[in-house]
Amino acid sequence: MTLTFEPLDDRPGLAVIDQIERQRYRIHTPTPIALRETAADVFQYPVGDAVRIRTRAIELPTVVMVYVRDDDGAIAAEVAQFESETLPADDYVLDPLTQIKTYMRVEDAEVEVTVDSDRTRIEFDAPTDLLIGARSQHDRPAATVTTTEQPADVMAAIETFGSALKAHDPERSYPTLRGHPPALEIGDTLDIPADIDSPDTGVTLELPPDLASIFVAAPLSYYLGASLVPASEPRLTTDTGFTYSLDTARGFESEVGRTLKRLFFLDCVTRTEGFHQIDLHERAAIEPYVNLDFQSLYQQPLAEQVATYLQVPYDVIEDHIPKWRLTTHIDPVPANAEQLPYVVDDLAIVRTHQQQRLNQASVPAEAEAEFTRDDVITRAASSDTATAPPDTDYVEPQAHDSLEQAWIGDSIPIGASKLTKAAFEHRLDRDTNAEDITIRVVQNDARMDEERQLVDEVYGTRDDLPFDVTVHDDLTTAELGTVLTTDAEFFHYIGHTEHDGFVCSDGKLDVTTVDSVGIDTFLLNACNSYNQGLALVEKGAIAGIVTLNEVLNDGAVRIGETVARLLNCGFPLRAALTIARGESILGGQYIVVGDGGVTVTQPEGGTPNMLKITPHGTEFEVLMNMYPTDVDELGAITMPLVNDYSCHHLASGEIGPLVLDRTELEDFLLMQKVPVQIGDKLYWSKSLDLAEAVS
Repeated sequence: MTLTFEPLDDRPGLAVIDQIERQRYRIHTPTPIALRETAADVFQYPVGDAVRIRTRAIELPTVVMVYVRDDDGAIAAEVAQFESETLPADDYVLDPLTQIKTYMRVEDAEVEVTVDSDRTRIEFDAPTDLLIGARSQHDRPAATVTTTEQPADVMAAIETFGSALKAHDPERSYPTLRGHPPALEIGDTLDIPADIDSPDTGVTLELPPDLASIFVAAPLSYYLGASLVPASEPRLTTDTGFTYSLDTARGFESEVGRTLKRLFFLDCVTRTEGFHQIDLHERAAIEPYVNLDFQSLYQQPLAEQVATYLQVPYDVIEDHIPKWRLTTHIDPVPANAEQLPYVVDDLAIVRTHQQQRLNQASVPAEAEAEFTRDDVITRAASSDTATAPPDTDYVEPQAHDSLEQAWIGDSIPIGASKLTKAAFEHRLDRDTNAEDITIRVVQNDARMDEERQLVDEVYGTRDDLPFDVTVHDDLTTAELGTVLTTDAEFFHYIGHTEHDGFVCSDGKLDVTTVDSVGIDTFLLNACNSYNQGLALVEKGAIAGIVTLNEVLNDGAVRIGETVARLLNCGFPLRAALTIARGESILGGQYIVVGDGGVTVTQPEGGTPNMLKITPHGTEFEVLMNMYPTDVDELGAITMPLVNDYSCHHLASGEIGPLVLDRTELEDFLLMQKVPVQIGDKLYWSKSLDLAEAVS
């Protein structure tokens, strides 16, 4: 049902209707009601906009915890899965833990909240006026800062990143309270728009005035809203006189990363004394070992919190810090500063270690041409299409303790995503409407029908999402050009590419000759597809999966099917490829180009996750591996949907183990479609024969 609402105020732009539709609320017998108040007058929590409707009930086709608060913000009830609460007539604010932060306010109404096995229902005793407020993520730069290439100016520009924070207390560890930093561009003079208001948090980072140090410190500076000043030795200081050295035996880059993780994690624990006073697993795990009064800490200024946090030994909390989503390795040259706002928005760890560059002859074995699709294809007569151009440089960033790795620089990365400024800019232009999800599959070689049949069985199988899937066979260059320039959320190519074009029935189509493309994301499951994939991003796409050299057909089929299933489950491209690489010996041949954090579909429920199951007699040990998205970013929380389980976890990395009996596990597997690892094999939860898999 498409609804029309009267906004609370006349500010254009917030698509609260779209956000509600994206959450797929079902609102029973709604009647829009005009309202004169402003959003600030009716909600005590930050919201971007709000609407008022008259309704009897709201139903969500997902399971979420619902908090019910009184007018003072105190919790009157909390309703988890398989629970129901009825509250007497009064004024309430309902706070469901949905992906888009949503608040619902009712006045003088009896409220019943029920959360069952697969949905959440909020019902009133009679048709009731309901105010719905939404706070979306501030997911695009609000301004552009121009800086010269001089380190002092770059430092001044990065100091503006903290202006995007919506809170300066521990609540900013929630994703929706961390806005997107201003964009950066290199110019002739430093120009900071007057409407950028950098905070004064009482925290300063003293840094050597070189680009490497400044780039590495950018995420920490942003999260703290810190001032930046040049100094010979790197350190963090506060206006209370506290000093913390960032130049330790571990090295500056490692120390900065550890400092960011420690401060962020302890904010996540301390915020349990704030708006959402939940039972957090991580707090219970560390509280006996740290001498912290979290209730008192929550009330302190940010500078005092930082000083207190940094006196907690890192090794006491290290095992409980959530797995970081992204480490970005960056070549510290001025032009790459323009991509910093986008990786800082991900709260990525930034590294600038100089990597060993490789030429084609020294590319590691997993990227060598021996992994060929020759058993299926007849290669072009020209042998030079099998290798990269002779002047191609490769770089192999050192893997760090994050779920995903990325690279910013001119070289081609091995084992990491290739980020580009164009990809981030295209993401900002992406149309996130509620229309059908358009998927185009092109099979340009009939001998590769196995992959096409497999992905046919995958795309569009989500009953809760509208898909428009079209398959094209044996296209000419003109026909393929039409497909690429037509709007679509995802393009899956099965066939052949060479460095200078897609192989079609009448020749080759080189994307560099196309003015622009309409596809958002793609998988080019073909040999040597890197150059054409990078060209797709430069011409308008956001991100895609490509190959560095030649690929063996059987492995390519497994990669293609696995990626398709993971994207259909709501995994971001970069996370999907990270998992899919394990399905083939040639997994290292595939990388993401562009903004790999983008998703093609929404996950069925919260943060995408993969289960790892280990049988122990009549019981099963279950580990949940959570993969944050651009919606459920670092700081989001989750709760396993298991009977009698009431503890929340930070939704990144490994959760568990949960110990379940067979019946409990079988029920758990049916709740949503997720990948499941048992031994060294990958299964899918809703089609898994548990007895056969563990036999």
